[in-house]
Amino acid sequence: MTWAFWLTTLIVVATPGTGAVYTISAGLSRGFKAGLVAAFGCTLGVVPHMIAAITGLAALLNASALAFSALKWAGVAYLLYLAVQTWRDHSDLVATETAPQSFWQVIRTAVLINLLNPKLTIFFFAFLPQFVPVADPSPTVTMVGLSLAFMAATFAVFAVYGSFAASVRDHVLRRPRVVTWLRRTFAATYVLLAGRLAVQEH
Repeated sequence: MTWAFWLTTLIVVATPGTGAVYTISAGLSRGFKAGLVAAFGCTLGVVPHMIAAITGLAALLNASALAFSALKWAGVAYLLYLAVQTWRDHSDLVATETAPQSFWQVIRTAVLINLLNPKLTIFFFAFLPQFVPVADPSPTVTMVGLSLAFMAATFAVFAVYGSFAASVRDHVLRRPRVVTWLRRTFAATYVLLAGRLAVQEH
């Protein structure tokens, strides 16, 4: 794996997007463990896109306007759902351990956030082949290795996001107005991300 691959990967992963926003939100609202679980869930959400790219399904998605639009609008609807849920949430944030089942809800949401993003599949399809040598005897194996490296970088960066959010959680909890402002900011961010996804062209 070349330095160009790692540099490109870090730039892509570190650029704030829906997954990063959700991971930060989880760290703030549920603490350190939830931030890591959200990071893990967002990483798992990469797997279907990786498989699609490696098996060539991304080419079909890229060629089919209907398939792309269906997945895109499902993603838009889910982001708007998250925005409404976040805006309407008036529960108190309490510095206690979250019940185990809530972590499965975090994973489910994190996976869906990345799963319902058709651009991620097409990105994998365009991104990975650039770093596979033309004379590579096992291009599929190489692409799997590159994908796993991308996932590792995704988890590492998102874990930092979630851990940082959890580290300032206690300061946030003592300021109810800040909690309200953050929730509204996250809700607005989900709406903006939904709008950005909606205007993306096939």
